Amino acid sequence: MAIRIAKLASYNFIKPNIRTTFFFFSRPISNNFTTRHPDDDFKRCDQEYKQWCNGGGMFHKSARIDPTARIEIGALVHSESTVGANVSIGSGSIVGPSVTIGQSTTTGYKVVLSNCTIGDFCVIHHGVCIGQDGFGFFVDEKGSMVKKPQILKARIGNHVEIGANTCIDRGSWRDTIVGDHTKIDNLVQIGHNVEIGKSCMLCGQVGIAGSVTMGDYVALGGRVSIRDHVCIASKVRLAANSCVTKNITEAGDYGGFPAIPIHEWRKQVVSVRQTSKEFWYHRKMKSADKRSR
Repeated sequence: MAIRIAKLASYNFIKPNIRTTFFFFSRPISNNFTTRHPDDDFKRCDQEYKQWCNGGGMFHKSARIDPTARIEIGALVHSESTVGANVSIGSGSIVGPSVTIGQSTTTGYKVVLSNCTIGDFCVIHHGVCIGQDGFGFFVDEKGSMVKKPQILKARIGNHVEIGANTCIDRGSWRDTIVGDHTKIDNLVQIGHNVEIGKSCMLCGQVGIAGSVTMGDYVALGGRVSIRDHVCIASKVRLAANSCVTKNITEAGDYGGFPAIPIHEWRKQVVSVRQTSKEFWYHRKMKSADKRSR
């Protein structure tokens, strides 16, 4: 921590039997006794990063960027990354080290990409985060909370669209995968090690826990939740607010909590309504009998 030194002025305040001296300093002095100037790091950083000609964003000199790509002002492409032809990276977006973006992919503002590969012709809306660590912890023999290593990647296929503020975690024991032509709405959470097939559709606020495996052409309604390590067959459709707690092995429509075939769930809903109506009817009749007496 730096303290302020020099212009040494001392002031004496005399009180009964008390003499106090105050020192005021005007020049900072660091406790870091190195000969390297702190601006050296900034100068070296300035030499490694340059401004992209199309859009005004910054890129590392080791990044491989197609001349037709556009990097808007405020965006940053880190070292060893690859940006394909006709890619557009929005203002405030970060492309982390060794990230690959396929051709004709578009990102919105403040998108963060790390530990991932993005396919061709993808659309990634504002605020999306892809490739951050998954939520994995365990309690060791001492009772301490220990983080599980999250060292693999997230792989996004071709023609994928990802809505605003969606998060897709990187893998821990296998890569997180989103298949070709899958469409994802806003505010969706996809945990680590999840595998999603091709041409799936995930509506807003869907939550998928870690290590889930989904087939092709799966449709999830709004706020569907899927517990970890569950497998869902291809061509399954889940009604909004459903919760999947065990494997679904046959194609079809499902709903409820826990999710069951849709016709069974509808029967349950009708039965609960009828039981509720009968209960309140009998209670009303008993109340009327008591008043008549």
